[in-house]
Amino acid sequence: MSKIRIALIEDHDLTRVGIRTALLQKDEIEIVGEAGNATEGLKMLKMVQPDIAIVDIGLPDKDGIELTREVKSTTKGQELATKVLILTLRDNKEAVLAAFAAGADSYCMKDIKFDNLLEAVRVTYNGNAWIDPAIARIVLQQAQQNPQKSESAFVNIKTVGSNHDSLGNLEGIQPYTLTERELEVLQLIVEGCSNAVIAEKLYITVGTVKTHVRNILNKLCADDRTQAAVRALRSGLVG
Repeated sequence: MSKIRIALIEDHDLTRVGIRTALLQKDEIEIVGEAGNATEGLKMLKMVQPDIAIVDIGLPDKDGIELTREVKSTTKGQELATKVLILTLRDNKEAVLAAFAAGADSYCMKDIKFDNLLEAVRVTYNGNAWIDPAIARIVLQQAQQNPQKSESAFVNIKTVGSNHDSLGNLEGIQPYTLTERELEVLQLIVEGCSNAVIAEKLYITVGTVKTHVRNILNKLCADDRTQAAVRALRSGLVG
């Protein structure tokens, strides 16, 4: 099995060492590069081309949002483009939305538990967004306040190649098209719960959760969980 190749861009030495030490507990992960600022980080990313770059938002020479924008612009169209996982202490709405607008794939708080960080890495590696539950609430609140702008941002970032013509056609989504159980699962998706947490809360297996999620995505014409959550809020399926 190929390893997940990760690069760390974090100016705080102890934090960087702590993240590296934690991730290297798993044989599936390989740390292929480290940098303490954005300038060196961008050079390093071009050289080692990791699967995932874990980027601090508060770098000394340039913030992680601008670095993310540069990384995404330089790898645009590449099949094996580096995914960006933002790791930060900042949970304000402006920082969160700016990070996703810049092309961030996932967003985690620095006080995240190791198991959740590992899950975030795996989810990001597999091409999906992982959003810290605290961050998810901010994003989805924004979706409720300005749904059209929020959804278009998510589509641009998360669902390249999706059918843009269908984005405004959400009025046809009705609660009865989803089963009661699917609505329960959808509510928990909106709250930022993982499949494992959903399974625990609803007393069902993870495999059953995956089936429900797949059905939800199909019924909402969504390409991933984040887009499904935004569409559910727009159509009033969940609150």
